[in-house]
Amino acid sequence: MRALDVGIIGLFLVGMPLLGVWIAGRQRSAADYFVSERRIPWWVVCVSVVSAETSTLTVLSVPTVGYLGTMTFLSLAIGYLIGRVVVSFVLLPKYVAGELVTAYGYLGERFGPGVQGTASVTFLVTRLLADGLRLFATAIPVKVVLAAYGVDASYWAIVAVLGAAMVVYSFLGGVRAVVWVDAIQMLWYVVGAAAVIAVLGGRLPDGWFSAAADAGKFQVLDFGANPLTSPYAVVTAFVGGAVLSMASHGADQLIVQRLMATRDVRAAQKALITSGVVVFLQFALFLLIGVMLWAFYRAAAPVKDLGLNNNDELFAHFIVNELPSGLSGFVIAGILAAALSSSLGALASSTVTDVVQRVRRRPMSEEEVFRHGRAWTVVWAGLLVAFAGLFATLTRRGNPIVEQGLSISGFTYGALLGAFLLGLLFRRARQVDAVVAFAVTVAVMAFVILGVKFVGPDARLAIDFAAAAPANKVVSLAYPWYTPLGVLITLVVGGLLSLRHRADEPVQAALPTR
Repeated sequence: MRALDVGIIGLFLVGMPLLGVWIAGRQRSAADYFVSERRIPWWVVCVSVVSAETSTLTVLSVPTVGYLGTMTFLSLAIGYLIGRVVVSFVLLPKYVAGELVTAYGYLGERFGPGVQGTASVTFLVTRLLADGLRLFATAIPVKVVLAAYGVDASYWAIVAVLGAAMVVYSFLGGVRAVVWVDAIQMLWYVVGAAAVIAVLGGRLPDGWFSAAADAGKFQVLDFGANPLTSPYAVVTAFVGGAVLSMASHGADQLIVQRLMATRDVRAAQKALITSGVVVFLQFALFLLIGVMLWAFYRAAAPVKDLGLNNNDELFAHFIVNELPSGLSGFVIAGILAAALSSSLGALASSTVTDVVQRVRRRPMSEEEVFRHGRAWTVVWAGLLVAFAGLFATLTRRGNPIVEQGLSISGFTYGALLGAFLLGLLFRRARQVDAVVAFAVTVAVMAFVILGVKFVGPDARLAIDFAAAAPANKVVSLAYPWYTPLGVLITLVVGGLLSLRHRADEPVQAALPTR
C-alpha cells in the first residue's frame, strides 16, 4: 500500500460521517430522527436499501463465487426480487400507510405488546450479533493496510474508530444522514468495481470471454442440481430466495426503517422493487469480476497457488497487488463503504418504540422519545464495538466456526416473518398463539442447527455445525430452505393453536384500520 492509498482511505473514514451530518442538518423531533418525517426521495431510499444489505463479505466473497464456480448465484437474486414484490404489496401498506415507526408496531396492533416486544428483542439480538461480525470483518482490510506501513494496530482499536465514524452521523443526523451516506457509499463501491473491470479488461488475453463461456462460467440457471442440497438449483433459489427476501425486507427493521422514510406507500414500493433489480445487477457486476479474475490467474486455485489464507482473500489480493496507486485505495475505501452502513438508527428506534415505551407506565413525550433515541444510538454503538472486538478475540483463539455460528439471522428470520404471516392469514390467532409459535420455532431451529449441515459459500448464510454432530446424522440442506422451514413451523404451530378460539372471540388488540 502506498501513501496515496492510505490517504484516500483516511479521507473516506473522516469525510463520510461529516458529510452525513451536513446533509441531514439539525434533527428537531423523534419523527425526524427515526423516519425523517417521511421526506426522503424513493430513489435515495432504494440505493440505501441495497447498501444496507451489502457487507464487506458480499463484496469480497461474490467475486470468489464467480471465480470458483459459475453465475448461478444470480438465480438467488431472482428469488430476492420475487420476495420484494410480495413484501411491497402485502406488508409495506401495513407499515407506511399505518404511519408506524417500526415494523413490529404492526404486530403490536394485531396481537398485542407481548408479540411486539418478542419480535423486537429478537431483532435487536440478531442485529447485534450480525453487525458485530460485520464490523469485525471490516476491520480486517484496515489492519492489513496499517500493517503494510509497520503499524500493528489491534482489532479493538480499529473497530472502535469505525464504530465512532458510524455513531457520529447516526447520532447527529438520524435516519436522513444514514440513508444519504448509504447511497453515496454504494455509488462509491460500484464505481470502484467498474474501475476494476476496466483495468482487468485491458490485461486479459485475447479470447478469454470465449474460454470462460466454453467452461460454463456464465451459466445462470441450474435445472439439473438437487434442490434439497444445491443452493442454486432453480426451485431452491427462486422459492428459498423469495422467502428469505420477504423476511429480510419485510420483517427486519434495518431495511423497513429506510422504507418508512419515503413519502407514501407507492414511493416505498418503488424503492423496494427497484432495489431488487439493482441487487441483481450488483451481483452480476461482482460475479463478472470473479470470472475475469479466473481468466487473469489462469484458473489457479486461490489458496493453493496464490499463497492466500482463504478463498475470500482473492479479490483483496488483486486490489492490493495489481491495481495502480490511488485506484487501489479508492477500491478499498469502497469495500469499507459496503460495511459501514449504519444499523444504529434501526436498533435505537426499535428499542425506544417497541421496548422502552411498552415498559414505561406513562406515555413518553416527543422530546423524551427523541432524547432516548439518541441515547440508545450511543449505547448500541458501544455494544457493536464490544461484540466486534470479542469476535476478533475468539478468532485468535482458533474458533473460526464462531464467525459462522453467530450469523444467526437465518433461523430468527423464519420466526419473524412467520409471526407477520400468522397475523395476516389466521384471523383467529391471538397473542398467546403467536408468542408460543415464535418460541417453538426458535427452539426447533436451534435444535436443527446442532444436527444439520446447511451448505453454501456465503459465511453470513451458511451455518456449519457438522463438527458438533455425529457424522452419521449430518444431513446436507441448502441454506435458502432455512427461512421457509422456520416460517412453516410458525404457521403450523400458530395456526393449530388458533383453532382453540371462536371466530367471533375478540382479539386482544384491534386490527389496524389505516
